[in-house]
Amino acid sequence: MRPTLDNTNVARRLLAVACGAIAAVALTACGGDKGEKADEPDFARLDAFPSTYIADEAAPVLIRGATVLTGTGEQLNNTDVLLKDGKISAIGEGLKAPKKGMVVEGAGKWVTPGIIDVHSHLGDYPAPSIESSQDGNEMTAPNTAQVWAEHSVWTQDPQFALALAGGVTTLQILPGSANLFGGRGVTLKNVPGRSVQDMKFPGAPYGLKMACGENPKRVYGGKGTLPSTRMGNVAGYRQAWIDATAYKEKWDRYHLNGGEEPDRDLQMETLAGVLNGDILVHNHCYRGEEMAIMMDIAEEFGFQISTFHHAVEAYKVADLLAEHNVCAAMWADWWGFKHEAFDMTEANIAIVDQAKACAMIHSDSAIGIQHLNEETAKAMVAGQRAGFHIEPRHAVTWMTLNPAKALGVDEVTGSLEKGKMADVVVWSGNPFSVYTKAEKVFIDGNLMYDRDNPERQPHSDFELGILDAEGERLPEGGER
Repeated sequence: MRPTLDNTNVARRLLAVACGAIAAVALTACGGDKGEKADEPDFARLDAFPSTYIADEAAPVLIRGATVLTGTGEQLNNTDVLLKDGKISAIGEGLKAPKKGMVVEGAGKWVTPGIIDVHSHLGDYPAPSIESSQDGNEMTAPNTAQVWAEHSVWTQDPQFALALAGGVTTLQILPGSANLFGGRGVTLKNVPGRSVQDMKFPGAPYGLKMACGENPKRVYGGKGTLPSTRMGNVAGYRQAWIDATAYKEKWDRYHLNGGEEPDRDLQMETLAGVLNGDILVHNHCYRGEEMAIMMDIAEEFGFQISTFHHAVEAYKVADLLAEHNVCAAMWADWWGFKHEAFDMTEANIAIVDQAKACAMIHSDSAIGIQHLNEETAKAMVAGQRAGFHIEPRHAVTWMTLNPAKALGVDEVTGSLEKGKMADVVVWSGNPFSVYTKAEKVFIDGNLMYDRDNPERQPHSDFELGILDAEGERLPEGGER
């Protein structure tokens, strides 16, 4: 089964973070000496670069009299939403306004959970787009599972703030798709940070980016090495999983019996983390029969694929996706830009959803991430034209709860439910209208973006440029 961020996993991951932070002081509390047995070996080194994100203390917020899409299939009219201590505190009518805090008059406005994008490259392909900052694709070998996308993230990328203005509160940064195994992805809160660890979503599982189809065989086919064909792709996956299984078994024996500690292998650590259930597989894959093959490989080696990305032909295997509990992250209408992306239907998301599989929108674009509500609207209307009865109260899950499931964080975010993170967007109207804008965006109950208040519209240090002591921008060259 796909790992989710339930209370058990939260506790285990928080312990891993705590252990990493105090290892020099209390090593034995985090797993002991070499010969000590461990219940759950940390093949993936989950505590190597722990999140340092701590939400600011948030004043209470009452959003009053809005149309609320909860992300759980409900549309509530003339409803209040109370945010307190960074959480969803209550949803209902006639809620009491806080004595100290903010009241947002919601008449005519709509409220949704924060948008979650499972496929972004912000920070790894930042703006301005110049060669020296293009750090998302390690095209040096078919298997680069040892690299981590977070180690390329430029936190000053001005595109983060633009995504926030579009209502995006959480996003996964992935490596590119040149390789069979591209490396680890990382889930971020869309907040400012000096380091990427200041943005990391606490407790969120890592992802492993894989790619099938044209990309890896195109990149390596001319180099006289495997893969140069789709069958070469599959052979490469299977050999890597064979090696990872042997690596995991070696460490299992060590943790069970003690003895001499095996040598570490960064590449195998990531793959063993998948086999151990700690790292989620996010698989770039377009064609239906290739998705079926990848699910067969996952079954052969005993791991779970979380999500197929792009998945232009997901509608052809929608029943298999539902059967194997695999999500599909799709575009509304991108197709035809290469051969494997030709056999497209704009009802793709709706068909996968109607098959009871986990369907969602994604961007893979610094522009698209700013308009995911509009992309979801296009997918909803395409489904309606295909004859499916789809209402906004359900379509909203394609940009909120289902992406949270794909990232393994749906127990704590992705819907407006009591006790979940107060990641909330207040829209000027129906979010599935091209005329609607995100007016206010809250993350953990803090107002991170306000369209009506320039002081609540964040800018990166890169955008600010060189300022004088009074905070005024200096002319080019730094002198007046």
